[in-house]
Amino acid sequence: MILTAEHVDFAYPGQAAPAVSGIELRIAAGEIVALIGPNGAGKSTLLALLAGWLKPDAGRVTLDGEPLGRLGLRRRARRLAYLPQRVTPLYDPTVEDVVTAGRFPYRSPWAGPSETDRRTIAAALEATATLHVRGRRFTALSGGEQQRVLVASILAQEPEFLLLDEPTASLDMHHQVEIFRLLRSIASGGRAVVVATHDLNLASLYADRLLLLIGGRLVHHGTPADVLTPETLNEAYGAELTVIEHPLAGRPAVLPDGSRTP
Repeated sequence: MILTAEHVDFAYPGQAAPAVSGIELRIAAGEIVALIGPNGAGKSTLLALLAGWLKPDAGRVTLDGEPLGRLGLRRRARRLAYLPQRVTPLYDPTVEDVVTAGRFPYRSPWAGPSETDRRTIAAALEATATLHVRGRRFTALSGGEQQRVLVASILAQEPEFLLLDEPTASLDMHHQVEIFRLLRSIASGGRAVVVATHDLNLASLYADRLLLLIGGRLVHHGTPADVLTPETLNEAYGAELTVIEHPLAGRPAVLPDGSRTP
């Protein structure tokens, strides 16, 4: 299972500068890849291109060598799931409705959930600690609860590749860690996870590789130790940051430079 971007360029209509340019990457089963970089670096655009939601202006995205554009919607959805930053339901569904929607690649539009569907939905709710709210309206949940339900919906899709854009943005620290632990478990089970995040420390702790984008270009990639250096981070974020070794994990931990406090 290989997801590949080959010389990918993309610009939004009406914008002269490309949102991403010259992207080359390869993502394999069994790993977590974190997309990092400042606001406007192109992380969300790149995820949408990898998911097939956007079509490259140049280059191509392939899944096991086959261009995404040649895969039908259901076939692609069985292999690849995408969770954008913002999801706005068209009606007021229950939590269970939202997660059940993740089973669409396997169901007839006119058939109710099968026993397999029900088991998969329950497992996804349990994995994201949302089983207790399955009967509530989605819009009545807190932002953090909604985000965990949306993660449950793509787990129910049972894809080989999971692409998530800021999945922990509205979560408290406990649930941020739980989501990344869940993603780590999914990758360890043989699937691939690509996650865009601003949390450099969670990326360092749980990702196998980091891809650092600046101005739409992939400028650094490698292990957390390769990428999370003061020089690289200062180049990307224009801020003085300190990198230390996590006392338990032995991986880089990023802190603000506190030497210039008022």
